[in-house]
Amino acid sequence: MLVDLIVHGAARLVTCASSGGPKRGAAMREVGSLAGGALAVKDGRIVAVGETSEVLAQYEAAEMVDASGRAVCPGFVDAHTHLVYAGERLDEFEMRIQGKSYQEIMLAGGGILNTVRQTRGASPDQLINQSAARLATMLELGTTTAEVKTGYGLDTASELKMLLVIEKLARQQSVELIPTFLGAHSVPPEYRGRTGEYARLVIEEMLPAVADWYARSDFAAQAKPCFIDVFCEEGVFDADLTRQILQAGKGCGLALKAHVDEFVAMGGTTVGIDLGAISLDHLDHTPPTEMAHLAASPTVAVIIPAVNFNLGSPEFAGARAMVDSGVAVALATDLNPGSAPCPSLPLVMAIACRYQGLLPAETLNAITINAAHAIAMGDKIGSLEVGKQADFIILEVADYRHLAYQFGVNLVQQVFKRGRRVV
Repeated sequence: MLVDLIVHGAARLVTCASSGGPKRGAAMREVGSLAGGALAVKDGRIVAVGETSEVLAQYEAAEMVDASGRAVCPGFVDAHTHLVYAGERLDEFEMRIQGKSYQEIMLAGGGILNTVRQTRGASPDQLINQSAARLATMLELGTTTAEVKTGYGLDTASELKMLLVIEKLARQQSVELIPTFLGAHSVPPEYRGRTGEYARLVIEEMLPAVADWYARSDFAAQAKPCFIDVFCEEGVFDADLTRQILQAGKGCGLALKAHVDEFVAMGGTTVGIDLGAISLDHLDHTPPTEMAHLAASPTVAVIIPAVNFNLGSPEFAGARAMVDSGVAVALATDLNPGSAPCPSLPLVMAIACRYQGLLPAETLNAITINAAHAIAMGDKIGSLEVGKQADFIILEVADYRHLAYQFGVNLVQQVFKRGRRVV
């Protein structure tokens, strides 16, 4: 059979295959490594995975890629980013080094609201140019799909501007994007002290406009999800407002996510699970009772250790305990200008291994198949299985564990998206 592409002779073909859902527990340690592996691609999809001799006996290809001495892995999936923004926050970086906390900086007008001011003032073209550069870096580091949040607009026009930027970026570069509306990221300065009023604006004005945009967007036409997210945290949105906003988003046809328990446990984990959230993210201070609830649910826990590392915090989410208790765990960068200016999922793997006790296999599954399920795309991407998109990377090394073992270096040699070499 003639196909478009065959990758053959891999030292290890790592599939991260998982039937029916994200990996949990002991399955997180299994990556599906095949010595001397090969895969065949036709029309952007994988049509065969197996030993090189078997694949070459059945298929011929216009393009042959010899992966001898190298590992082949699924393309990485970044399940939580804020990569569309304007400006930078270098002054705040120095403030943190001098001992100011995230909350102190935010209350002083910095943090999220600093970026809101700069993003509101930026043109769509400025946002596209800055964000495209970040996406190019992510692609070189192996990320082939990324979720992208709004939340630096905090008014209807600016939030819609960010969504349109995300849509345009999805058209013009190679990283596949999944949009998330995060109008409830913070309370804008014009609503300071009136959080409930701002929540009503999100529900009554922003959400209908977002739902209308989504219905006419490329994402809906391609049957890709659009999410709603809420920052459930002390000083931002409490559990009751989080429930109201998420319920309204669900009523508008959006899938659910939430930032929960990053600094203080507010009950957002239970709210998210009860409403059927696809993922809950951060979870640094989730109580044991809610963790057990999470383990018994289909919701994916997205852990974000780059934030803790960047903030200089000695406390990290209990990812080891989560995996051991059966929680479906994913990892993400949280790429943003303040708490995580990090585009690198391999660096996130390295941090998770060292500070959270995860094994390299667990971190690889967490940035591939489990991350894909965290954005409701696990049936299409995240593993090298017949029928899925041919999104994969070829490393410079024979063992995928180098991705977590080494740090400060990019081991990704080639990147393929839908069977087309893009790096």
